[in-house]
Amino acid sequence: MDPRPVQVVLVHGVRTSATMWRAQIRHLSDRGTPFLAPDLPGHGSRMAEEFTLDAAFATIDAAVRDAAERGPVLLIGHSMGGILSTVYVGQETPPPVDAYIASCCTAIPRGPGLMFYRTILDALLNLPDRGAAITQAVLRATLPEETRGDFGAGGYADHIQDAVLASLVSLDVPAALKRIRIPMWFVNGQYDQLRINERLFTSLVPHAELIVVPRATHLATAMQPRVFNAVIDLGIATLEARQLAASAD
Repeated sequence: MDPRPVQVVLVHGVRTSATMWRAQIRHLSDRGTPFLAPDLPGHGSRMAEEFTLDAAFATIDAAVRDAAERGPVLLIGHSMGGILSTVYVGQETPPPVDAYIASCCTAIPRGPGLMFYRTILDALLNLPDRGAAITQAVLRATLPEETRGDFGAGGYADHIQDAVLASLVSLDVPAALKRIRIPMWFVNGQYDQLRINERLFTSLVPHAELIVVPRATHLATAMQPRVFNAVIDLGIATLEARQLAASAD
């Protein structure tokens, strides 16, 4: 029996949209790998909608279950999308996810670190241009031209950013991590601020692999797209190999 094609589901971070995955979408399209990249409520094409945790988890679940009808699912979540995906994968009743890449999200979303981050964001949004000039300057300084416009192409969800971050406080990420049994990779930029709980996270999922992308920040998917795409290829190859092994038994 031929293995079914691996299906990739991509979950974006806070404030941005599915457009942040353009480099990965091009790569998946070039290799002929099916994918889904939904916008979370309140973001991108769904900017007018209210963001709630229930609605966000429902969006992830709908994409995963849709993809699972056609083949094994590789779920990839970045930043806020990674935190949500970690909790989703680590449910007491596991969803139909066969492998998981957690990108730039090894931080427990509470405490002084989150408060400091929210304070900085609030200060930016109170500027006359809502921090647009600073955002563009950072992107020009850190991202290659080929991916520089991807994070903002779907618009920035500035209006709900603080509320989204505040809602994450209720999530028990460590408990979810302890329940993950599928192949998993933590992928962090070398200079990513969300590496703060990296050791704790990797200790809670001892079978997971940690990959640190050199010379990359929190925007590792766009700063080093070829490296990140290679990790995706690793995830796909792992699921293909597992299917072949299962068919040989």
